[in-house]
Amino acid sequence: MRSIIVTVASFAVFLAVVFTACKPRKPDPVPTPNYGNFPDAIGRIIVDKCATAGCHNAASYQNCAGLLLDSWAHLFEGGGSGAAVVPYSPEYSPLLYFVNTDPARGVVALPTMPYDVTGSNTGHLSEIEYNTLKSWIQEGAPDKAGNIAFSSNDDTRQKVYLTQQGCDLVAVIDAATNLVMRYINVGTIPGSIESPHCLRVSADGKYAYVSFLGGPAIQKIDTRTDKVVGQIPLGTGSWNILYIAPGDTALCTTDWTANGSIVFANTTSLTTQPWLTGSGAGAFVFPHGITSDARFDTMYITAQYGNVVYKYAPKEPWYAKVSLNGLPPVTTGSGDKTSPNPHEIMMSPDRSKYFVSCEGTNEVRVLDARTDAVLAVIPVGTLPQELAMSRSKPYLFVTCMEDAANTLPGRRGSVYVINYNTYEVVQKIYGDFYQPHGICVDDRTGQFTVASSNANPDGPAPHHATACGGRAGWYSVYSLNTLQPVTGRRFQVAVMPYSADVRFH
Repeated sequence: MRSIIVTVASFAVFLAVVFTACKPRKPDPVPTPNYGNFPDAIGRIIVDKCATAGCHNAASYQNCAGLLLDSWAHLFEGGGSGAAVVPYSPEYSPLLYFVNTDPARGVVALPTMPYDVTGSNTGHLSEIEYNTLKSWIQEGAPDKAGNIAFSSNDDTRQKVYLTQQGCDLVAVIDAATNLVMRYINVGTIPGSIESPHCLRVSADGKYAYVSFLGGPAIQKIDTRTDKVVGQIPLGTGSWNILYIAPGDTALCTTDWTANGSIVFANTTSLTTQPWLTGSGAGAFVFPHGITSDARFDTMYITAQYGNVVYKYAPKEPWYAKVSLNGLPPVTTGSGDKTSPNPHEIMMSPDRSKYFVSCEGTNEVRVLDARTDAVLAVIPVGTLPQELAMSRSKPYLFVTCMEDAANTLPGRRGSVYVINYNTYEVVQKIYGDFYQPHGICVDDRTGQFTVASSNANPDGPAPHHATACGGRAGWYSVYSLNTLQPVTGRRFQVAVMPYSADVRFH
């Protein structure tokens, strides 16, 4: 009897196993592709079609413009020519240029990507895919969770601002990565290129101000949002160099014309101060560079052509002409190549002396701020232009725009590094420059940035065209400690990068 019970029990277990085995099983779920933290629709384009074998994946990207596209984070490390995508600026994101096959959509750059070895064009992006990428960049190019690159630490992020004189743009460069993180559209006249010339950041790092060669106003940019928040009406003029008063309460600018003027403005009310404006009767002939004493009471202004620095106390009023070479003060025409032709001017950190770049005689002249006596004459490269100064090192930097002593193939221009205490030339930098103009020093990161305007058609061909046409320029980043490039990359921007300043000095 016991054996029958055991047999029945065993048979029941057998049936349970059989029926369980025959029951249909749900297939294991297919893992959702991560797509490197891209949104899925973007990852299906960039990761599946670009980060592939032989192209922009980890094994091959160094031979593909140095651009790694297997993740959102790697995309925002850029490539050999700098930023591939600039959030909110599809028209200035080179990634779109290289996946575009239709000039009606925008800039087309060759070779078209994804690269098609068959020549059948079957691997290129469809119009829908291109527009998907474009819309994503227009919305800031967020990651899968909606994060926008370079959007954190708005109050403290260190940045470099660089005017694009040929495009009515200001490039905003993230100092940690040296990549363009934003472009700011500037200018007040729709459909007109007003040529943003000079940019200066306030001492507290909260605002940047931009002047225009062909525009009627100075514009004010909030450096936390990188948006234009106001403007100072100036009227007709060729508004050149900007100088911000200590304490950020006021600024002044020069009208670079034969019968020029110096205009002062309140940075809070954004109104000009007529009672502080000097002009008329040839008082200022082609005024350009500006600096001042510590109290913003006495201004020092270069006359672009001749041998004159104007010394001007607007509140008194009081006015004098300082000769740079011991000859009678004189202003001349633009064709004069024998006079000093002072371009830019800058005070030493202790304001005991001032330095003047003299483009006519290829010198930097040093003058005593109390007596205006010439203390030193320092020969530099051809056509010295902009000046920048470090506080952590006793260095004055001078861009020499047309220095042919640069022996690198197809390059032109140099940066002279001068000890501003001893007046000795520390180093002549013949780098990857072509017509370098703007320069700024970032003592916080220990770097300085040099902008190559590349305006001459004989200069290096740009890596790619830009949405505003013209010849693209670039910027180079150097170490303050070694005076060598921090990277071999050439960071291409738009047309004629010209004036640079750093957010926090």
